[in-house]
Amino acid sequence: MSSAGATAPAEAERTASLLGDWYRRHARDLPWRRPEFLERYGAWGVLVSEFMLQQTPVSRVIPHLAAWLDRWPTPDALATATPAEVVHQWANLGYPRRALWLHRAAGVIAAEHGGTAPREVEALLALPGIGDYTARAVAVFAYGDRHPVVDTNTRRVLARVRHGRAQPGPPSRGDLEDMRRMLPDDREAAAVVNAAMMELGATVCGARSTDCGSCPLADECAWRGAGYPQGEDRRRRQARYEGSDRQARGAALRALRHAPEHRLPADAVLADWPDPAQRDRAIDSLIADGLVEADDAELRLPH
Repeated sequence: MSSAGATAPAEAERTASLLGDWYRRHARDLPWRRPEFLERYGAWGVLVSEFMLQQTPVSRVIPHLAAWLDRWPTPDALATATPAEVVHQWANLGYPRRALWLHRAAGVIAAEHGGTAPREVEALLALPGIGDYTARAVAVFAYGDRHPVVDTNTRRVLARVRHGRAQPGPPSRGDLEDMRRMLPDDREAAAVVNAAMMELGATVCGARSTDCGSCPLADECAWRGAGYPQGEDRRRRQARYEGSDRQARGAALRALRHAPEHRLPADAVLADWPDPAQRDRAIDSLIADGLVEADDAELRLPH
């Protein structure tokens, strides 16, 4: 597959066939991929799953997603919840600002879109907390529209197959154009290609290990053809969690989630934290993010 110019239609159709055959045989059985999931929850279910899957392993998302949709199966249902209920239900999924963004998005969907997640990418992008990937994922996987969907796994496969690089560079609009060239004209087949590229990066073409013998694109992979050059790894490294402000934030939220009425005296939240300055910094950041409210020397989850 050449890195220059657009992929020829015949080549895109051939690649789509290879990916489609592989995906039908090897895709993981995940709840949001089942027809009955879409029939029951529609685009809302896809939207919630995509919020939860951001920077969170699939194995952790599955039970939380089921519990969330059992409690709030529609945007209208979530819109009536309090922020405190939402943050509490989010539990230990991490990056809890996502819970508040999802809550706000539900309010907009209920008020402005008749309780149904919109179909158009631009309308989805206008919702709180939704970026380019999530908007396109909902449009493609919930509504079957033809758009390129690019996540971290897709970008890695594109970097290797199309450009012969071990790891992708920083995200750019070029990633979308690379993916767009791989899509066949048929909308259903294009959705499968999007899903298959993500699955390929998640299960076969990993960041630290590869199984080229199982890859449907091995014969046309520029990286494999070049002898697997390593090159420069320009991925951003996530800061260590242990001892970080993120750990302190998570501990403070956990204390409030488990407290009676989700509130505690301010000096009782992380009273034994080894770094008092970090404790105060973490709590201040939670207040700034709207995840915690402070009133009369008391901290609580938001109303």
